[in-house]
Amino acid sequence: MKSFGEYVGKFGDAVLKDNVRCLQMNMGYVCNLSCRHCHVEAGPDRREMMSMTVVKDCLRFIESADINVIDITGGAPEMNPNLRGLIRGLRKLKPAASILLRSNLTILNEPKYAKLPGFLQENNVDIISSMPCYLEENVEFQRGKGVYSQNIKMLQKLNRLGYGGTGPKLHLVYNPGGNFLPAPQNELDFAYKESLGERFGIVFNNLYTITNAPIGRFRADLEKKGLLEGYMNLLADNFNPANLSRVMCRNLLNVDWQGRVYDCDFNQVLNLPIAVRDNYIGSITAKDLAGMPVKLGNHCFTCTAGAGSSCQGSLNNKAG
Repeated sequence: MKSFGEYVGKFGDAVLKDNVRCLQMNMGYVCNLSCRHCHVEAGPDRREMMSMTVVKDCLRFIESADINVIDITGGAPEMNPNLRGLIRGLRKLKPAASILLRSNLTILNEPKYAKLPGFLQENNVDIISSMPCYLEENVEFQRGKGVYSQNIKMLQKLNRLGYGGTGPKLHLVYNPGGNFLPAPQNELDFAYKESLGERFGIVFNNLYTITNAPIGRFRADLEKKGLLEGYMNLLADNFNPANLSRVMCRNLLNVDWQGRVYDCDFNQVLNLPIAVRDNYIGSITAKDLAGMPVKLGNHCFTCTAGAGSSCQGSLNNKAG
């Protein structure tokens, strides 16, 4: 199989950093779940968490940049005790910015976090929730027993708070349960809304389809089953050059729990930091990154295959 760099070279379209519009903050790898597909291999046994010092340096970076989206992820970012301070700081700096919190939903059912949904609603924080299927069996295959019922309970609570309706936005995320590409996003969006609406009265804004990256636990599972080569060939065979101009890494900057910066969350896991002299978030500005080449690898086939994939869903039919 040819390398991703060879595919890019064939079409003469270098992947360069443009203006950074989105800062994606990984608050740490601690999580209450250990999902089969998790590329950061988060779980209850992890200890990595972003400190308040790094949070403050991220806020200083945002203050000096033209950032209009802050994407908060993990692990379970809710488990970082600095989350509320971060959100308050963001709202003070950027009252109109879009703040996204990526949640597995189950964590919000725990008594310790019972008041967090209300806090998020009051601060107009949109929630992006992993929901790998609208059927219980498929969800629990990926995320564990009992997760589906907890997700339904929390989605209903969020709806009561106005999420998905008159309040902040509520998005769900689908990722395949195996070594195949997602179905068309608009078709799955309709199926999810029909099933969850009719059975549970749940409403949400958009469904995002995200292709599984061949790293972390998903890669280990493919290797164990002898399926890795076939999956990599599937991604390469479905390479779509039109996606090169739309990949999220052009306008996104990812920062890990230690404050190191990357082109995306996948590069963070693979320890492929941006090649600046000092790649700490407190030592750079957005202007320092403009025009820099994105660090590429064969995992990049993930985002360019078929309809394309990003942290906000399919590249060629994103919901509004």
